Amino acid sequence: MDPSSTERALREYTQWLSVERGRSRATIESYSRDLRQAEEWAREREASLLTLNDDDLREYISVVRGLGRAPTTLVRIAASLRGFYGYCLDERILSHNPTERLDVGRRGRTLPKPISEETMLALLDSVTGDTPEDLRDRTLLEMLYGTGARVSELTALTLSNLDFDEKLILVTGKGNKQRLVPMGRSLESALLAYLSQGRPFLAVATKRTEAVFLNSRGGGISRQGVDLIIQRRALAAGIDRTGLSAHVFRHSCATHMLAHGADIRVVQELLGHASISTTQLYTAVSITSLKQNYLNAHPRAVD
Repeated sequence: MDPSSTERALREYTQWLSVERGRSRATIESYSRDLRQAEEWAREREASLLTLNDDDLREYISVVRGLGRAPTTLVRIAASLRGFYGYCLDERILSHNPTERLDVGRRGRTLPKPISEETMLALLDSVTGDTPEDLRDRTLLEMLYGTGARVSELTALTLSNLDFDEKLILVTGKGNKQRLVPMGRSLESALLAYLSQGRPFLAVATKRTEAVFLNSRGGGISRQGVDLIIQRRALAAGIDRTGLSAHVFRHSCATHMLAHGADIRVVQELLGHASISTTQLYTAVSITSLKQNYLNAHPRAVD
């Protein structure tokens, strides 16, 4: 088959993921990378993705597994291939889906690892000062912990998404699905200070961005920029930075709310989880924490 046919199919598939399915840029880039690597392997065999059969794909997965790839990576690669071939079947580019019997095993669901409330509060309280960067960083951390927003949702926030009258924030999540999250008092106070005394000094007239969080050059802050701020502030506060990222704030928000008696459906809506089973992971974290505290504190818990 003409290599240009595969290129066209890959291009049309990624466009379909964006336009029809509303997949995030990160997801599309991940799927595209997996498919491109599989295509390179196929070309080494003088074939292409559109000519591989069931046995070829099982062999490819075996090769990838032999390279020491993690089980989660294998599951993602298989999902990328299934998605592409399913699309090709629906669009009648192919008459057979070679991934129908592809099995790489199930990905184990790992429990999120939040930081303790004491550590979180110590980190938030450590960001003092009145420079534009101080005000921005304090607000950014308050936003991540106070709303449980994903880092991609935070970087996409615009000024029009903030409703101080109703104390609500409009967040756009995966698949462009929108939800309203409450603006707590600490977050509201931090936002007001940042927007009046911080953001105007970071803004650059030529940029003209409506992004809430700006970098030092006046543009919207990036995902990497957010994690750098977290790492820098944790280091200054003397807090262990191992594994600390924006996603840990999301985990911590959910876990701490459940520990304080929040209804799981409320947490599901706050985080924008499509399935309650995802939110239930945090319940398991809360139970694990409860059991550990019980074993440590109750005089009759251990021999």
